[in-house]
Amino acid sequence: MSAPFNDDHEELRRTVRRFLADKSPENEVRRLMEGTEGFDPVVWKQMAGQLGLMGLAIPERYGGSGASFIELAVVLEEMGGALLCAPYFSSVALAASLLLASGDETAKSDHLPGIATGRTVATVALAERSGLWSEDAVTLEGSRAATGGWRLTGEKHYVLDGHVADLVLVVARTPAGVSVFAVDGAADTDGFTATPVPTLDQTRKLATLSFDRVPARLIGAEGRGWAAVAKMLDLAAIALAAEQVGGARKVLDMAVEYAKLRVQFGRPIGSFQAIKHKCADLLLEVESAGAAAGYAAWAAAEDNDEVPAMASLAKSYCSEAYFHAAAENIQIHGGIGYTWEHPAHLYFKRAKSSEILFGDATAHRELLAQRIGI
Repeated sequence: MSAPFNDDHEELRRTVRRFLADKSPENEVRRLMEGTEGFDPVVWKQMAGQLGLMGLAIPERYGGSGASFIELAVVLEEMGGALLCAPYFSSVALAASLLLASGDETAKSDHLPGIATGRTVATVALAERSGLWSEDAVTLEGSRAATGGWRLTGEKHYVLDGHVADLVLVVARTPAGVSVFAVDGAADTDGFTATPVPTLDQTRKLATLSFDRVPARLIGAEGRGWAAVAKMLDLAAIALAAEQVGGARKVLDMAVEYAKLRVQFGRPIGSFQAIKHKCADLLLEVESAGAAAGYAAWAAAEDNDEVPAMASLAKSYCSEAYFHAAAENIQIHGGIGYTWEHPAHLYFKRAKSSEILFGDATAHRELLAQRIGI
């Protein structure tokens, strides 16, 4: 297969890169990561209104622009390189993907236009205390209320941007099986509590959500929600792989630039064989990661049978490539790379948190083996 990115995609990349260079420089990333909310509402509105990024991969009939997953991957790659602090991944890669996979036309018509225009910050609540992203790990209870409707009881952990979400799509277990529910994320929702939690990667906010008989709306058919969740998880893995490629390319560029400028023993450290080999190995890994993520994005855009296998392949390889590149970047920088003032540690922490999110490389290699019949 030829490279999935054409001239239009590269123009989109340049546009997003210019926007992020202006709106998400290092000092802004540091400011936002220290706050509780974790994003700038003004920039969020600009992303939606000026660039139309929230609705990029949402069909036109739901208020989006109807682009493909390839365009979304381009945007996520640039956001990963800039360490953008915003609930974009949770709203677009998670919530919008789950709604589109649900098959519930009413729910899609009600919720997707708000996500597409940036009015609605959305997320998905799936993992629980075990930290597993599997069907068997879902224990939060969904039950019918005596007065009609549904009520949710239990806890969800590691919810991306759960404390700022206007809409929470909750994966719960009912007598018929795993189902998906929509919950109003407003602070005054009866029985609902969202608590921000400390994280290694401060640029990506997580929350614990508590439900005490919280009113909820069923999305799709009762007991048939896992098929949609599984599809969302595959798309989320591909989206995260694209973001990881952006971060890996950024730290590679950072390391190479420093190796050209840092002088030791009267010569740039990049002239030493050990540093040359490190940079050459990183280049090979990062380009290979880009190829894996690009092919996976193409498969997602085509919605073909390769998506599950490519999701696990891309997530496993890109996770390790990004983490290795981030760690080697610190090594090449030496002492300054370990300081708080240098941005190397921000990418290292993002690489580690992304490696674990939705399953680490080992888990996805096992999934890949199952999916290709090994």
